[in-house]
This record gives sequence, structure tokens and C-alpha cells, in this order.
Amino acid sequence: MGALTWIAVGLVAGFLAKFVMKGGPGGIGPIGLIWTAVLGVAGALIGGFISTRLGYGDVTGFDLRSVLIATAGAVLVIFIAKAVGPR
Repeated sequence: MGALTWIAVGLVAGFLAKFVMKGGPGGIGPIGLIWTAVLGVAGALIGGFISTRLGYGDVTGFDLRSVLIATAGAVLVIFIAKAVGPR
């Protein structure tokens, strides 16, 4: 999977995760967009690692299964960040 595909999957997964978790890192504007992409790509890496170990497959491209795996990983990243971050 190319870098542009990772960024596209990351953006979609980051936006979905922020919607599901009612917020997350970033904000509005270009910096928020960058943080959303970083969140989604990190979620794709973590979600892909966990789903591969559980036998569900990996993030392989811009398809529904990959976006769902990446979104689940991004939700996990937001959950952990909210749990250990400053209140």
C-alpha cells in the first residue's frame, strides 16, 4: 500500500474515530487535519497488528474492511490518549 493510500485511509479512519469518540486530538484547520491523518494512520497500524494476530486480516488498501480496522485502531488510540492524558 502506497503512502497516499495510507494517508487517505488514515484521514477517513481518523474522522470516523473522532466522530465515534466525540472528539480527539487536533482541532480545526490544517493542523487538525494533519493530526487526524496521524491518528488514523496510527490506528491503521495498531488495528492492522491486532486484527492480523486475531486472524481477521490486515489493512491492505482503501476498502471497507481496511477502513473499519483502521477506525477501530484509531478509536483505541483516542481511548488510551483520553485515559492517560491530562484532564
